[in-house]
Amino acid sequence: MTLPNSLLIQNGELVSDGRRYKADLLIEGETITQIGENLTAPDGARVIDASGKYVFPGFIDPHVHVHLPFMGTFAKDTHTTASQAALIGGTTTFIEMLCPAGNEKLAGAWEIWTNKAEGKSASDYTFHLGVTRWDEETEATLRQLVADGMKSFKVFLAYKGAFGIDDAALYGVCKLAKELGVIVTAHCENADLVSQLQQKLLAEGKTGPEWHEPSRPEGVEAEGTAHFATFLEMTGAKGYVVHLSNARALEAALAAKARGVDIDVEVVIPHLLLDKTYAERPGIEGAKHVMSPPLRDKSNQPALWQALELGQIDTVGTDHCPFDVGQKHMGDGNFTLIPNGIPAIEDRVNLLYTYGVSRGNLRLERFVDAASTRAAQLFGLYPRKGTLSVGSDADIVVFDPHYRGVVSAATSHMNNDYSGFEGFELDGRPELVTVRGEVAAENGEFVGTVGRGQLLRR
Repeated sequence: MTLPNSLLIQNGELVSDGRRYKADLLIEGETITQIGENLTAPDGARVIDASGKYVFPGFIDPHVHVHLPFMGTFAKDTHTTASQAALIGGTTTFIEMLCPAGNEKLAGAWEIWTNKAEGKSASDYTFHLGVTRWDEETEATLRQLVADGMKSFKVFLAYKGAFGIDDAALYGVCKLAKELGVIVTAHCENADLVSQLQQKLLAEGKTGPEWHEPSRPEGVEAEGTAHFATFLEMTGAKGYVVHLSNARALEAALAAKARGVDIDVEVVIPHLLLDKTYAERPGIEGAKHVMSPPLRDKSNQPALWQALELGQIDTVGTDHCPFDVGQKHMGDGNFTLIPNGIPAIEDRVNLLYTYGVSRGNLRLERFVDAASTRAAQLFGLYPRKGTLSVGSDADIVVFDPHYRGVVSAATSHMNNDYSGFEGFELDGRPELVTVRGEVAAENGEFVGTVGRGQLLRR
């Protein structure tokens, strides 16, 4: 009997779970049913010849903003546009940051965020639960959502007065996470230092985007990282530093790990490839590249790449945050009002492959681990996701390393009018992408089904 979506991928090189090997892979229905040599296609199955190409598990972006109220405006993507762009770029699952304002109840935010996504995403998705206030009602909601399959929290040690929490709340979140076996993800800066530095710079007439980085310098992030690690140490909770951007913060995380703190580290693609000179460009060109933590001095990048190669940095995400040029103009004359973020969900996999594997020292196996498998393991999705294994979801990327292209806003599928990586060359791209057995993207175009994406309970 032929099941729906039968697909045989032949003659490719499979890369998964630290291995590279030649094999065929059979998809029947929504799962991988066979891996081996000289497999036979069932009647009616589509056959893909992957000769000269790689076959990867679907990639997982562990840090995405789609619906995001921020600085008086909203991020531009919808779950429809973001998921289509993700799939074209090889990302079959993303984890969205659910970020209620500090005066907003978590239960209400859960309803808003899930309603924004349900029936509208073409890729699978799940959420980190943003904890922006701490009281009995929040704790009760967190307990219920964890029981319903959400397995990660998010805290901000920044954005005081908006998303940020104080130390008493941080202790409560970590203590609850330890009890429930949940991982705490954290934006690590020092909110009070950032506020003081912002006020000082503005008072001195330093108002352009080039002053964003000096208002939250490397030491502020390193202090925030060490601070978070201390709370993990005191409570025994498991933690995950999001978008770590510089060598000093990395040293703080690795020092904590060396003394037994259960802490993992994420880097995002902008910090690996862009530096602070992009945000120092005049006017709106600089504002396009304002994100937090900021783009850093280029001297930090070798340390980040080396740590990624060694597995000291666990994952590579995007911190995809799509604000358009008009929204970036909100900060004209006051850099603290520039909506933070760079759109990247479509470009992460191709850029990481090009500048990590093709033109760098990142092993292909570590590339797959960092962009897919490790996120699945950390956030309760493995082995359903993040691996090429019999019984796993048939999220597959057939990747053509011979493709050559250039990143451009003109060809992007994200709902944005600029690219932070405009003009970056690409060595390779996904040729075919499946989500639970359905072909969702092919040769740079979306061909899947909007609304087929599922909320993943972990």
